[in-house]
Amino acid sequence: MRPVLADVYAAAQVISGVADRTPLVPSPYMSAVTGDDFLLKLENMQPIGAFKLRGALNAVAGAQDAAGVTCCSTGNHGRGVAYAARARGLRAVICMSDLVPQAKVEGIRALGAEVRIIGRSQDAAQTEVERLVAEDGLTEISPFDDPLVIAGQGTIGLEIMAARPDTQTLLVPLSGGGLAAGVALAAKTIKPSLRVIGISMDRGAAMYESIRAGHPVEVEEVPSLADSLGGGVGMQNRISYAMCRDLLDDVILVTEEEIYHAMQVLYYEDRIVAEGACVVGLAAVLSGKLAPQGPTATIITGRNLDMALFTKVMTGQTVILGDKVIEGRKYGT
Repeated sequence: MRPVLADVYAAAQVISGVADRTPLVPSPYMSAVTGDDFLLKLENMQPIGAFKLRGALNAVAGAQDAAGVTCCSTGNHGRGVAYAARARGLRAVICMSDLVPQAKVEGIRALGAEVRIIGRSQDAAQTEVERLVAEDGLTEISPFDDPLVIAGQGTIGLEIMAARPDTQTLLVPLSGGGLAAGVALAAKTIKPSLRVIGISMDRGAAMYESIRAGHPVEVEEVPSLADSLGGGVGMQNRISYAMCRDLLDDVILVTEEEIYHAMQVLYYEDRIVAEGACVVGLAAVLSGKLAPQGPTATIITGRNLDMALFTKVMTGQTVILGDKVIEGRKYGT
């Protein structure tokens, strides 16, 4: 079940012309900070505004005889599944918790999918997915623990290494591990000396806690600027946990304050609108928690964010996330 490099190349053929070849551009500001090229893989330029389309296209293509497809999602995976299902004329039911920003819910509905809001965690949403599989005969497309999804996300690694084979470090936003597992598989198979580092927020980082415990564990899900990185890894995780454990060279956690600042840096210095989950790699460097050597790349994973919240961050306003208060800070002060 664990995918190999050949599966990633096969996925590249499936998604060709729809979700491939996003730009890989240098960040002059971050390059000055690190002292070497710092590259941004712009997955926010995908048709759905997020990298998740890659894995969704590959997995839905493998479920073409199904009565329909379903998944649980923090937003972007559901959008990818909805897009891929609509292209193939399949029913899609996306299950999410009520922590998912309304902008992402509306984006999924706009693609013609049914949306079910269940509870306040990914685990709660997953129970509805399992019911739909058992009672309605739908095929589940896991957001991270699916070999076709992992292979699809791995095509990002292929593209980065083809464009810049001199890359020495890849900084990958880490949640359930589908992206990190796929990118690490592809890139490190091509270049074993490459360092691949997973980055997550410091509250509710399920994969980090699971790797530290030596097995999948549950974590409390809380609101975050990096909401796309929320959710568990699944207590019955079959693939992504072991791949992340075996392939990632390190996992680094960043605070909400560090994410807030990195979002401002990406916007004011590189003129890029992106989700908080996209900037965790920048945050790790800017906070001094990571000092990469040589050319470094990170993935700007998506742009499907709450623009009112984004405006607050860009204008230096205080942000309240549940019981967490992030004090306002104008950029450059």
